[in-house]
Amino acid sequence: MLQINPDKLIEQFLYNPTAPLIFNSGLFLFLFLGFLFLYAFLHKYPYSRILYLTAFSIYFYYKSSGTYVAVLLFTAVVDYSLAKLIYHAPKKWVKKALLIISLVSNLGILAYFKYTNFFIDLTNQLTLANFAYLDIFLPVGVSFFTFQSLSYTIDVYRNEIKPVSLLDFTFFVTFFPQMVAGPIVRAKHFLPQIHRPIYVSHQDFGRGVFLFMCGLFKKAVISDYISRNFVDRVFDDPLRYTGLENLFGVYGYALQIYCDFSGYTDMAIGIALVLGYQLAPNFDAPYQSASITEFWRRWHISLSSWLKDYLYIGLGGNRLGKLRTYFNLMVTMLLGGLWHGASLQFVFWGFMHGLALSVEKFFNINANKRAILPVHLLRVILTFHFVCFCWIFFRATTFEAATDILSQILFDFKPQFFLTFITGYQKALTLMGLGLLLHFTPKWADLKMEHWVTKMPLLAKSLILVAIVYLVMQVKSSDIQPFIYFQF
Repeated sequence: MLQINPDKLIEQFLYNPTAPLIFNSGLFLFLFLGFLFLYAFLHKYPYSRILYLTAFSIYFYYKSSGTYVAVLLFTAVVDYSLAKLIYHAPKKWVKKALLIISLVSNLGILAYFKYTNFFIDLTNQLTLANFAYLDIFLPVGVSFFTFQSLSYTIDVYRNEIKPVSLLDFTFFVTFFPQMVAGPIVRAKHFLPQIHRPIYVSHQDFGRGVFLFMCGLFKKAVISDYISRNFVDRVFDDPLRYTGLENLFGVYGYALQIYCDFSGYTDMAIGIALVLGYQLAPNFDAPYQSASITEFWRRWHISLSSWLKDYLYIGLGGNRLGKLRTYFNLMVTMLLGGLWHGASLQFVFWGFMHGLALSVEKFFNINANKRAILPVHLLRVILTFHFVCFCWIFFRATTFEAATDILSQILFDFKPQFFLTFITGYQKALTLMGLGLLLHFTPKWADLKMEHWVTKMPLLAKSLILVAIVYLVMQVKSSDIQPFIYFQF
């Protein structure tokens, strides 16, 4: 007879710091199916639906960060209150002062949790002091929900939207599909959806399931496998491997981070569609880009557009002359690098992308201009390798490790071991090849596949999902691998 331990069962519903609730876990699928059962009855009643979905979203975040859910709720209450005051303030200077308070509040939270020890480390290095590091827990997705909440107060300040109720705003900030790793949702795009009647068409439901399956496959099969069985080994000890292995390790990481992050956003967009909400695309085959400018129109679209609209344009954009344009690009990308992580490697990563954008702006390089096929392919290859070069510093734990990788590639390549290398990493390289093949599949073929799956009956969709879950179980390690962008 099956024995159920009540204490063990209850533990599954409590926060576990070693096992945050994520989309590619069995527990999430179990909880989400239970959530959907009741949601199917409540979705026609706006107030009950909003309250129910908000409560589940807060619980979802609690399962990811425990009591630090209070930080999320604090952010929501503060920005809701400030936006209301901004809207009703009689004077422009009062509105601006209130906006500054919102900026200080959100960026202060971000600075404390992400950058306190970074600044302590810089201080120690510059002054030869020995200040102790603080034991600070980084709440999951703090960079995402602070930027998302900030978009609301800024849009109210710009008179682009009007304040909403505290419940509606909390719903917007905590909406669980995208709360912890994006895409970063704009208030003016999402708030109008909250009170619309929920209608999930057969096409939307099918597309949602299709995107969830694609995301699960990219994350839990391709990304996790090549990470554990190849990429992590190379980056953890690059001098142990030949330049050939280091080079493919860099290629592997480029594919890993794409499949991991785009896999999450595919699942987030798919879940939102099933619930009746539309989230904007966050990736558009970025490694097909023929310039860095185009790359940033295709990679992490919600962040790049947020930085453009709220930071780059706020600094003056390209309206104040060429030199100021280059300065604004550099500042935007340096802060974008720092947004990703508190280390000089991320700052350098942002610097290199800012430099590339400035160079392209200076020479008026436009990827949208027609070019003969060989030239276009050459530009795609060069752009991809520049992005890969920058990924080295993004992934490496220290500058020394990054330079070790480059040194091995340049001075210890050893191409004679190519066949041995292929044989030794056959499964990882096969998945890398499959990932690149899927990435470079023409858009019309993706849409045709999506249409085909959407038209399938529910039973067929369920069988495909079961097959993917079974495949995930075959390739996964003993522990569920968290998403890379959870650390940001």
